[in-house]
Amino acid sequence: MIFPKDFESKVGFAQLRQLLTDRCETRLGKEEAMNMDFTSVFEEVRRRLSCVAEMLALLASASDMPDDTVHDVVPWLSEIRAAGSFMSADRLQKLSVTLQTMTAVGEFFSKREDNGSSRFPYLSDEFAMLPTFPEIVREVSRCIGRFGEVKDNASPGLLEVRRAMSVASGSMQRAMRRVLDRAVQEGIVDKDATPSLRDGRLVIPVSSMMKRSINGIVHDQSATGKTVFIEPAEVVEAGNRLRELEMDERREIAIILTSITDMVRPCVGEIVEGCRKLARLDFIKAKARFAHDTGAEMPNLSDKPEIEWYHAVHPGLMLNLRAQGRTAVPLDITLGGEKRILIISGPNAGGKSVCLKTVAVVQYMMQCGMLPTLYSNSHMGIFSGVFIDIGDEQSIENDLSTYSSHLANMKFFLSHADASTLILADEMGSGTEPQIGGALAQSILTDLGRSGCMGVVTTHYQNLKTFAESEPGFVNGAMLYDRQHLRPTFQLSIGNPGSSFALEIARNTGLPADVIERAREIVGSDYVNMDKYLLDIQRDRRYWANKRLSIKEKEHKLDNLLETYESNSSDLKSQRAAIIRAAREEAKEILAGANAKIERSIHEIKKAEAEKERTRQIRKELEDYKRNLEEESKGEALPDVLKPLRHKSRKSENVKKTAPKPEVKKTLSVDDYVRMSDGGVVGKILSISGKKAEVAFGALRTIVELSKLQPAQKPKPTATSTILTVSSSTSDESRERQLKFKNEIDVRGMRADEALQAVTYFLDDAVQFNASRLRILHGTGHGILKTLIRQQLKANPNVASFRDEDVRFGGAGITVIDLA
Repeated sequence: MIFPKDFESKVGFAQLRQLLTDRCETRLGKEEAMNMDFTSVFEEVRRRLSCVAEMLALLASASDMPDDTVHDVVPWLSEIRAAGSFMSADRLQKLSVTLQTMTAVGEFFSKREDNGSSRFPYLSDEFAMLPTFPEIVREVSRCIGRFGEVKDNASPGLLEVRRAMSVASGSMQRAMRRVLDRAVQEGIVDKDATPSLRDGRLVIPVSSMMKRSINGIVHDQSATGKTVFIEPAEVVEAGNRLRELEMDERREIAIILTSITDMVRPCVGEIVEGCRKLARLDFIKAKARFAHDTGAEMPNLSDKPEIEWYHAVHPGLMLNLRAQGRTAVPLDITLGGEKRILIISGPNAGGKSVCLKTVAVVQYMMQCGMLPTLYSNSHMGIFSGVFIDIGDEQSIENDLSTYSSHLANMKFFLSHADASTLILADEMGSGTEPQIGGALAQSILTDLGRSGCMGVVTTHYQNLKTFAESEPGFVNGAMLYDRQHLRPTFQLSIGNPGSSFALEIARNTGLPADVIERAREIVGSDYVNMDKYLLDIQRDRRYWANKRLSIKEKEHKLDNLLETYESNSSDLKSQRAAIIRAAREEAKEILAGANAKIERSIHEIKKAEAEKERTRQIRKELEDYKRNLEEESKGEALPDVLKPLRHKSRKSENVKKTAPKPEVKKTLSVDDYVRMSDGGVVGKILSISGKKAEVAFGALRTIVELSKLQPAQKPKPTATSTILTVSSSTSDESRERQLKFKNEIDVRGMRADEALQAVTYFLDDAVQFNASRLRILHGTGHGILKTLIRQQLKANPNVASFRDEDVRFGGAGITVIDLA
């Protein structure tokens, strides 16, 4: 039930219906669009929307849709119901094309996957059982050509007649050529004269003065009378014979066409029904094309009244603004529970009425079977009726004023509103003295609130704003206004009432300052202050909303930097371990060679015995070898595995030295800076328990045995350490983000770089919080954003696989991700 009767024109749906009609390709499809109706039957709404969603996915996919050439054959079929009547050859050919399309469509939607299911279940239920007429198609193809001409072999009689016509035509042409050549030789006609047809007879042009020179029949003359067209006597007989054969041909063609029409006549009812189904398919395609053009999507449906909309937009307004190079401001709105009726306030020309019309159109188009222009994560329910009071209904004929017309609508609302209806009222209570109008509007809203209905009401009345704050079932909403630039933002904010900005707008229009000040005094400080408080609330809401967004972005950056640091630290540790292993292997090789050298030197010294000169030479060679080793190490301490070299070399020189005293290890205490015995990052002791200590290495806390720690200098503060400290201090926020984390992100409407950055943060959070399956809503559009996102997913090692969502839940407009 829709109220009032001109609902569609008032909210802009009539324009959408015409746009939808223009997208249909057949007359019957256009009729379907014009007769599209509102329904409150949930299963019917779901079937209609699912068909459009599947068609939208089908048109966006690489599936080969059958040729949808359909001719308007229904009027022709009504003309052949009488026995003996027949269709022309070109109409039969077009009928055959339509029947072939019918067969191809039925076969396409009858296809099944390997598991026996259909890719498009709702469309299959609708179009898989289209009737087929192979005998008619076969007979038409046998008898009639692709351009609507009857073929020579359509019947033996027609073939014989056309052969005779060919012979007669050849004889006539030869006779005409003889007469024309003779006339040219005799100078009766010009050399460039050629035969032509007049009334179906072959004639030659002759000057009026020479017409007696040729024996024949005059059939016509030129407009000036200077030329006559004569059929020579030699050609008349052949022409008569050809005329007789042409009549025979028409009789044979009539017999053939009657025979085919007799095959069609018993099937007229089924063919008409099939044509109407093809028209419905054309209509569904038109709705899918409109959905593609407006970015409409399949929402989550409920069989009870529900409004939880995200990024809803009026499609007519969107298309109009797009033509001007502008964009419409989307609307987020949720109604239900204790917030069923939204009372919107705000400045004039701030978008209140547009907001109300958007709610009306989006709900109406959904229940008419059109995909609504909002995001697919929205939730929409079914209403039994949509009541609207908008515009000026005054009537001179009925002596109905503006206020009286509003009251008549309110009477209808109060009589019919219940928990299954949606009421929409623009400037409720207007049209009369403000005080009584506001009071009456409040009283009406009280009864409407008790009925359990949902609705949207716009107003400037202060008492309705206060009423919405205290009355159960109502909630305030404000159309935001840019106070700095004195212009509306067309954004809806639910939760607080809006200001009318009357004085600011008056000042901006150039009204004298003393007039504005006098108005301020008349209205009183309380009203002005309340308006000021509303402005301050709106400003603060915008400030904190921007602040929260900024903090969230910084948290993401810090998390990314921390992850990069930890990754680099891990790489450095791996590289350090590899270098140490390589050094030890090299040292072992050096040690093996050095030991052999020392042993040989000792052996030579012992063998030389008293030969001092030889002993000094051997010791000098050993000293040179040792010096070379130290130079190769570039002054660094030798690895532990080379320390026995020193011992052996000193033993070979018989030099006795006292071993150095072991260093006394410092006793460690709380707040000391330490590092592990094998090196690494410097940490700080937080507590000591027995032989173990709790140490903080940046954001990492761990328990370590005291014997494995050694004192270290306090590290200098760096950007990395600052990041670790900040990240540690935000651990509570990280846990809170984990609680609020959702496995779905919506990037539609973002620029490519913004969307890719958002997806990066989203994947990082998902990996950190151990999510397994994710969904990215990017829409279909031209597919650019989807391609960029999937390229990023391919390069991410945490992504195991990704794919399109099921067509029933969004299809190619959503990417489903499985994490590794």
